[in-house]
Amino acid sequence: MDVTLIHNPNAGSDQPSGDELIGLIRGAGHAVVYRSFPVAEWHRVLEEATELVAVAGGDGVVGQVAKRLVGRQIPFTILPLGTANNIAVTLGLAKRPLDHLIAGWEHARRRNFDIGVARAGWGSTHFVEGLGLGAFTDTMARLDARKNVDISHHDATDKKIQSVQQIMAIRLEGAPTHRLHLVLDGRDISGDYVMLEVMNICRIGPNLCLAPNANPGDGLLDIVLVTEEQREQMHRYLSDETESESDPGLPVLQGRDLRIECEPLRIRIDDDIRSKESEHSPQSPMIIEAGVHDQSLEVLLPVDQTAS
Repeated sequence: MDVTLIHNPNAGSDQPSGDELIGLIRGAGHAVVYRSFPVAEWHRVLEEATELVAVAGGDGVVGQVAKRLVGRQIPFTILPLGTANNIAVTLGLAKRPLDHLIAGWEHARRRNFDIGVARAGWGSTHFVEGLGLGAFTDTMARLDARKNVDISHHDATDKKIQSVQQIMAIRLEGAPTHRLHLVLDGRDISGDYVMLEVMNICRIGPNLCLAPNANPGDGLLDIVLVTEEQREQMHRYLSDETESESDPGLPVLQGRDLRIECEPLRIRIDDDIRSKESEHSPQSPMIIEAGVHDQSLEVLLPVDQTAS
């Protein structure tokens, strides 16, 4: 099989080098073209003919590659090397030796993988993980502004994830509610919410499994809404280190198209946070339409894998 390997050598810690990954892929009988991410013009290799695109890294590089494969009819797969690996976990590709994953490519099965679309005044953009606004987005914006200094002292992946969860729990206590005018497939679900997450996969951020039954190949988005009444429930989930692997018990709605209208707020699309000041006039409402792209991707999964 001809494989194009996109590798983020800075993902995670104590991970194999590019040469080691190339050796594993060639050792399994495949030809490989390697490109490091994010060197200049890295994406041009995706324009070349290939039978499989393998992404070695975390959610950021996986998302960027996946969005560039829309309409290309080229399958992709993941060698998870990042911190959270939310996409790989959703697909059942995490916590397995890389050589086992690579050995499974030859007889792997293919499944659809949806791509979301968000449209607003700034144009149209794709998303792989999801989009959100409210408490979680504001916390991530704060961490970004501080260049993640709040968690930089942690070397271990699990400690970084726990630290972000703890920061989110603290920030959630004082997070404001927002009046959101929401229409999901023609149904009015407007209300006052602490946070909104429009999810294509089951997890976001620091391994928060907010939509445990989310299926990225079902043509639907999973909508998670946290009200004032559910604030304490969400706080307990974030504060309990054992809870991130369980179902937080939040209500989850499913639909294909969601219209959001509210005051200008920060919005997070995958890992990109858009400033409320730069994107919208303070005098006009923010209107976003989120949906599922009519062209899904194909992801290659080893035959013994099932999505979580």
